This record gives sequence, structure tokens and C-alpha cells, in this order.
Amino acid sequence: MNLENHPCFNDKLRHQFGRIHLPVAPKCNIQCNYCDRKYDCMNESRPGVTSVVLTPKQSIVYLEKILEKNSNISVVGIAGPGDPFANPEETMETLRLVRQKYPNMLLCLATNGLNLLPYIDELAELKISHVTITINAIFPEIASKIYAWVRDAKKVYRGLDAAKLIIERQLEGIKRLKEKNIVVKINTIIIPTINEDHIIDVVKEVSLLGADIINCIPIHPNKDTVFENIPEPDKVSIHKIRKEAEKYIPQMHHCTRCRADAVGLIEEQMSEKNFDILKESSMLSLNPEDKKPYIAVTSMEGVLVNQHLGEAKEVLIYSYENKKPNLIEKRSTPDSGSGNKRWIDFAEIIKDCSAVIVNGAGDNPKNIFYEQGIKVVVTEGMIDDILENYFNGKPLKSYKKREGCSKGIECSGNGTGCG
Repeated sequence: MNLENHPCFNDKLRHQFGRIHLPVAPKCNIQCNYCDRKYDCMNESRPGVTSVVLTPKQSIVYLEKILEKNSNISVVGIAGPGDPFANPEETMETLRLVRQKYPNMLLCLATNGLNLLPYIDELAELKISHVTITINAIFPEIASKIYAWVRDAKKVYRGLDAAKLIIERQLEGIKRLKEKNIVVKINTIIIPTINEDHIIDVVKEVSLLGADIINCIPIHPNKDTVFENIPEPDKVSIHKIRKEAEKYIPQMHHCTRCRADAVGLIEEQMSEKNFDILKESSMLSLNPEDKKPYIAVTSMEGVLVNQHLGEAKEVLIYSYENKKPNLIEKRSTPDSGSGNKRWIDFAEIIKDCSAVIVNGAGDNPKNIFYEQGIKVVVTEGMIDDILENYFNGKPLKSYKKREGCSKGIECSGNGTGCG
């Protein structure tokens, strides 16, 4: 492995070498007041966004297909769309599979650092070369304004308790990673009126702990978040902060705020060809030994996939036996009107299904279903034809695009990103 070939850490080589992010980690264990994670937006380029979530085995198939067509990929990373260590089983299995198949590939991670510590020893054994930790504050009074909550194991912390916990874990994470000779990058979001005057305190602290480089990133205002009305800092303010920070630690200047399913050179949007490979990989059927052998379908008459998830009073449950889809039962869905609880209860009803195939679905239920390990597949057509393709790992040809994004505008994109 040539550590110099990581395009995020080496500005001189970013036009030669590309990266691929494997979106295998949907859950997150903190809630940042600037973050809005979207699982299906094809036209937004920012962290927390992906068009699909892959299983570890699907991600390896995806990686193989991408490498066949992109010879300049030098690094494989996991950056969400949630946090890698809020999904440790999926993350570690993916890393093991990649390392086994591609022993000379650079591997990296981007994490909030809350649950990083238990996995550092194995990360070192797997030769993870680079880890990025997002640290937005080292003073609890400031951090408590940035994080709505922090979930550690099954306990939720808020306010100063949450802030103290995550700061402690993040700083200890830097020290432990450097003991293992792993390259550490710090991402710090510049949030006007919140932490912009505190950035240099963060810089000084992480430099003393041995961090190798820092990326001071302007906030990306996202609609329907606590910080949606905080404006992105201007270029003069960003330049001033970075220039002062350079006195203590090298700066990354070429960040493009990558998606969780980014692939290719840093400055490139995902090509339609690579996007199709991603979608096809997400359609691969699960192995027989997996614990979710069924598929749920919404339909108005039991012949076509032609019903929106929110309108379904029942779902059809299918298995795949004797080389054909078989309807095994119908299950009633929870009544509407209970908010998120409805979707959590709905996901529990179909917890033995790997996916639910629908004609339409909102962002909120999609996110909740994904976090429960259930893919929401939006398509249309004959149920038997769709299931035949799905169970046999063939692509589904008809997708419906989102009609909006966190920018609050109507979407007319082509699925390759809007910047």
C-alpha cells in the first residue's frame, strides 16, 4: 500500500487517484443540529446522503464492478450515511471482506468517534491506513449547542452530559489511533455564531494529540434542521480560519463534502454508469442462510406494484421457492396518524423482509426502514416480473426519482449530483 495515494490526504494526486465510499452504515449514534441524512437523494452532494444502502456482501460485488471500469480507484472508504461504528457489524464485515479480496487497497473510515475505541485494535490489524474524526468543539458548553443528543449503548445523553461524553471519546480516539500509527484527519464544521471563534482551540488540541491534518469545512445549511437558518460562512472568514489553523497543523483545502456513496475523482460527480452499478448491486438477493428471506409488496389489487407506502392498509409477503415468487400471506399495516411510531411499528411487522417494494414513499419512512435493515425499493410494474428480477439479483428498470431535496427546491436533476 502506498499511503501517499489517498486523494483526500494528498492534494497533488487528487486528479490522478479516485476513491469509493461503500454505503453500508445507515444508523447514527448522535444527532447534529446541522445534519439531515437522506437515503435516496440522487441529486445532492454532501455527507449523509446516499441513494441506497448496501449489505457488506453487496458492497463487495459493487466494488468489484466499479474497479473493473475505474482503474484509478486507490482507496475504499466507509462514511455512512450514518456512522460506521453505530453499525459496527456491517462496517467491520465490509472491511474484512475488502481486505481479504484486495490486500493492497487503502482502507479508510470517517466517524464521529463516539464508538470508535473498541474497534481500533482490529482496524490496525486490517491495516486501515486513514481515519477521519469530525470534532466540532472541545469545550462542552459549545458542543452542547451542536449536538441534540448522543446515544451510547442504549442510553441517550443530552446537553452537557452528551457533549462531555463525545469530546472525551473523540480525543481518546486520536491518541489511540496514533499509537497504532494510523493517519488521522480531523473534520471541523465552521458554524457561524456557534463555534467559528472556537475553531483554533480545536486545532491546537488535536495537533497536540498528533492529528496529521485538519479539514475546516463551512456548514452546509440543510432545510428542516435546527441550524437551517445559519448561513454558510463567506470565503474571507473561511480563509482567515484556515490561515490561522495552518500555524499548528496542515490544512485540507480541496474537500468537496463527499456523499456516502461517492465514487471516482474527488471533483467528479457520480456518473450515470456508476450510479446504475450501485443500484444494480443493491438489488442483489440475499443468501439463503440470511435471516430475512421475504419481500413485502404494496399493491392495490395484488397484480401490480402501484401503491404508495403511506396508503397501504396491508402488505403482501412473498418468498421465493421452486424458482418463482410465492405469496405466503397478507399483513395489516399500522393505522396512520402516529408519526414516526407508525413507521417503527410497520418495520417491526415486516422485520423478516429484506425489502419492501412500493410505488412511492416519503423520506421519513425510508430512513426509518433503512435503519431497521429494510430497503425501500421504489418501482412500478407487474409484481411477478419485479420479484423474479429482484430475487435473482437482476436490476429493476423503473425507478422514481425524488421530487425535492434538502435545499427545498423542486428537483430536475439526472441523478449525477447538483453540487
